[in-house]
Amino acid sequence: MAVTQAIPGATNEVLQEALTEYSDEAYTDARRLSGTDLVGSNPNIDTSTETFIGQVRWDKPLTPVINVASITDATDGVVTTTSTDFLRYIKTVRTHGADDVNIAKVITQRDGLAKIGRDFGKTRATDEHNAILSVLKGVMTSELLNGAAAGSGATGLGGQTFENDPEDKRYGFYVDLGAAKTVVAASTTTQGAARAEGFLQAFGMAYKDYEPAYAYLLTSPETMASLRSANLVDQTRVQDGNVEFETIFDGKFRILQTRATQSLSAAETTKANTGAGVDLVGLKTSFIVLPGAIAMESLDVPFPVEIERKASSYMGGGKSSIWRRWGYVLAPAGYDWDGDQTNFPSDADYASVKEGATQVALTGVGSATLAATTGVFARKATSALSLGILPIFHS
Repeated sequence: MAVTQAIPGATNEVLQEALTEYSDEAYTDARRLSGTDLVGSNPNIDTSTETFIGQVRWDKPLTPVINVASITDATDGVVTTTSTDFLRYIKTVRTHGADDVNIAKVITQRDGLAKIGRDFGKTRATDEHNAILSVLKGVMTSELLNGAAAGSGATGLGGQTFENDPEDKRYGFYVDLGAAKTVVAASTTTQGAARAEGFLQAFGMAYKDYEPAYAYLLTSPETMASLRSANLVDQTRVQDGNVEFETIFDGKFRILQTRATQSLSAAETTKANTGAGVDLVGLKTSFIVLPGAIAMESLDVPFPVEIERKASSYMGGGKSSIWRRWGYVLAPAGYDWDGDQTNFPSDADYASVKEGATQVALTGVGSATLAATTGVFARKATSALSLGILPIFHS
């Protein structure tokens, strides 16, 4: 619509405001988890297999039997046996499309599909980020069922401690700091790095004498503000992939700040605490994740870009459609996909649980005591020290 400007000295003219070309408003969605070394690759994942799933096999650690030789006892020595195991991974395919009325360009002087095509990379990165976060939540829920319910087939014994057996699956691979904050207020006895001792305590409880050199810390802006106010953020940053990380404790933790919801809802926490194990106390969640803790492999999807034109639409004006397709495998290290194997999983599926053979959201479990409820990611690693995703529950 023309907008007439009443300009002194030119009141006899109809003058129209000039319009600039379109520009793109900056995206302000949550910071990405994809594109960092948090996500790695696994050469044993074969994306060309039939059906929705594939399998990875490995040799389990030996439990050696050591015999003491004798020159008087003719009894045969006891041999050491070997064993193997496997885990399943699931494929998923995602699509993204848009329509454009051909004749509209006569009016708008603009290609309606240009924005869709230009920002496809952003769309795919957002999808991958959301899927990775859902996998983290799915692993968190599975481990919570181990410690707070009976997810491993026996009453849970809570999260990790400095003394627990890493091979005992009744201990979920998480740390519950309870009412304690990850960064506590300064006091006469608590100064400097001691204010964030909760992260160091959790890391030590989880990995014990196998503590890695560094890890990623996924945390909220609230926790990040506390770290800054405690003057714990290192001056030197670390470049990793396409992301520059702030660090704490001389690079021990590379911080990925995201406002994406990581915590369980109040309803989910209440449901988890109806189990027979140790109740969860901390209501907020941060994640410590090791490099390559989630393997990601792209799928070869037929016709990744397809354009369709229908000349008869809009009374012969015509319509153009563009569709993009991509797919991938997300496989957290040490976990078996135990969910639905007949469909491509959604983000909600990654974060769901199983009640018997039925896959539902945690809040949708009908059992009052979480009987026969397990996560869709079942721990297959012999020892928890082989796992790479550590949820920390805190206040």
